[in-house]
Amino acid sequence: MDSAAVIFHYFPDLTPGQKQQFEKLFALYREWNNKINVISRKDIENLYINHVLHSLGIAKVTTFKPGAHILDVGTGGGFPGIPLAILFPETDFHLVDSIGKKITVVNHVVEGLELKNVRAEQIRAEQIKGQYDFIVSRAVTRLKEFYGWTHTKTKAKSNHELHNGILYLKGGDLEEELLELKKPYALYSLSDSFSEEFFETKKVVYVPL
Repeated sequence: MDSAAVIFHYFPDLTPGQKQQFEKLFALYREWNNKINVISRKDIENLYINHVLHSLGIAKVTTFKPGAHILDVGTGGGFPGIPLAILFPETDFHLVDSIGKKITVVNHVVEGLELKNVRAEQIRAEQIKGQYDFIVSRAVTRLKEFYGWTHTKTKAKSNHELHNGILYLKGGDLEEELLELKKPYALYSLSDSFSEEFFETKKVVYVPL
């Protein structure tokens, strides 16, 4: 089993409170995953590398500012939104999923961590009315379809070095998907930031909106 130490290695400036929150994640997810399966049974032992650190790959691309609003579409059990919300406690996160049981898990984990900057909601992406600085997600569908769901949901004014847009975690060969997207994009290889084998083909796709 991996541990929260891998998070502390790559993010050495965490406060004691943030470290404690990251350490709590395993017990919370193990408890709730036994009731409502949001992570495969065998993969729960790899929680910190395959789910938490993977989610934090977005933080290697940009730093969310205090007061920014981030939408996590298809959050599942809370990834990438919950790890990012721990890392950026002054940024507001809206985690959405169309499956109510998954949002139940998210709410219990958020409560267990005493996170004040997360709101979770059962809703389809197309129905969301708000405007956000960035939209984050972890491989919920093909990029073209995801773009269709979300491209009208970013604020016009950008306050970050990156222009407002989509930050999408995805692995494998993305060439066909990116051709299909037919929009400007940038690719960031997570193997440049993390040395674990899991990240060899993992990327963050950035699509400005």
